[in-house]
Amino acid sequence: MTAMTTAKPRARLDFAQRPMLVFWEVTRACQLACRHCRASATAQALPGELTTAQGLDLIDQVAGFGRPYPILVLTGGDCLLRPDLFDLVEHATSLGVPVALSPSVTPSLTPQMIDRIVASGVKAVSISLDGAVPATHDGVRGIPGHFEDTLKAIRALSTAGLTVQVNTTVMRANVEELADVANLISRAGAHIWEVFFLVQVGRGVATDAVSPAEHEDICHFLYDASQHGFIVRTVEAPFFRRVVARRQAGDAAPTSGLYHALSGRLEALMGPATGRPRAHTAATRDGKGIVFIAHDGEVNPAGFLPHPLGNVRDESIAAIYRDDPLLRRIRAADFTGRCGRCEYADMCGGSRARAFAASGDALGEDPACPYQPGGTPEPAAGRGA
Repeated sequence: MTAMTTAKPRARLDFAQRPMLVFWEVTRACQLACRHCRASATAQALPGELTTAQGLDLIDQVAGFGRPYPILVLTGGDCLLRPDLFDLVEHATSLGVPVALSPSVTPSLTPQMIDRIVASGVKAVSISLDGAVPATHDGVRGIPGHFEDTLKAIRALSTAGLTVQVNTTVMRANVEELADVANLISRAGAHIWEVFFLVQVGRGVATDAVSPAEHEDICHFLYDASQHGFIVRTVEAPFFRRVVARRQAGDAAPTSGLYHALSGRLEALMGPATGRPRAHTAATRDGKGIVFIAHDGEVNPAGFLPHPLGNVRDESIAAIYRDDPLLRRIRAADFTGRCGRCEYADMCGGSRARAFAASGDALGEDPACPYQPGGTPEPAAGRGA
């Protein structure tokens, strides 16, 4: 799953009325078995997937939000394993609903498939790269040779004229490679780097997350990376916006620890920063500007937040998004703990998915954020490069 959008500026949205992004998990089927998979994807499609007729109706529901339409992100599993994928894309584009795809890098992603994606009217795709060397990426993806195939896919999709977003999930196994990943995706022609901060759901429960202090260092590093010609966004790390705001206001970056190692490596690989920061800071979060529809039509605030709100078979996605009590509280920044006291509650608001995973309370504080409201991040004792 991805928070992909094209780089084109969009009109300011009223997130109480419509989301920016509607994710639809069109299938759970996937030929990969990634260690951190949110969906715990399976080799075959699960029973209960929305039918073609129900999918077309869902697209009509998305159009029912009104203009400016949300971006519809067709994800999975592997969306290319949905037999009617291009029928769905054609219907959405005929209505003016912008569509992005999140395919897996498998033998299905042929040059002919890339041509078909371009011809369908899709403007943006996302591809996952979870390491800077084959051993790391292939170890996560579970397929020998997948690293080289992924780099080839990024180049081919970019050459075809698509906006290419590369998704990287931060884990203990790859954290020291992030600067090298940034360099790789820049050279491969990617336009957007979306960095996922692990939430331990699905198969991700068994994957080692990094510490709050390291999250802070990574956010500062990503701010630096955004000055090298591509857009940087984060998923389940809305505290990145606080870091961006503080850096733009003149705050200094950390001087040691993981940040020091990553920033030094970034400059060694890519040279000094040459452009203005291109850090995405729209004040969205799970349930605010974002909504997720599972393969069976169940609606959740986001893909990493399995809190069922209703089903599009029974109620329109617009009614669920606008009227659900939990989503209303999320959009009102009605949080508890540090997130409830924080002066960045509306801009950031913490990861609702991580709060839910940690405590069972989707309105609780985000344990990955070290910031103390009204102050600074907690002392970074024990930070290591």
